[in-house]
Amino acid sequence: MASNRTFTMLKPDALAKGYIGEILNQITGSGFKIVAMKMTQMTENDAKTFYEVHKERPFYGELVDYMTSGPIVAAILEKENAVDDFRTLIGATNPEEAAEGTIRKKFATSISENAIHGSDSDENAKIEGNFHFSGREQF
Repeated sequence: MASNRTFTMLKPDALAKGYIGEILNQITGSGFKIVAMKMTQMTENDAKTFYEVHKERPFYGELVDYMTSGPIVAAILEKENAVDDFRTLIGATNPEEAAEGTIRKKFATSISENAIHGSDSDENAKIEGNFHFSGREQF
């Protein structure tokens, strides 16, 4: 059974360029309800733990450095078919391959600085949301 929640992070490049409001407007305008949200900065340990699944990949170190380079906005979103609908909304990892109108097409500049993260499964959405938010922070 599909969940009705997903997790997202607006990444350091999106925050540095001042895109928070525009991205959040696109998210809520697409029918997602924000049920938890905060601005924070990941520590090196946070980023290593969060991205542990990529530990053996050649880009892991750069990813950790990038994700700790500035603040992020973490959020849990709610909508019917949340994970799949949100993946469609954010677009392909490579902004050059992202569909017109998607968040990455509009706001990302490269594969590594791609503006936003979206959970890839219901299971990961729950894990990632619980990584960033305690139960009392989720509504």
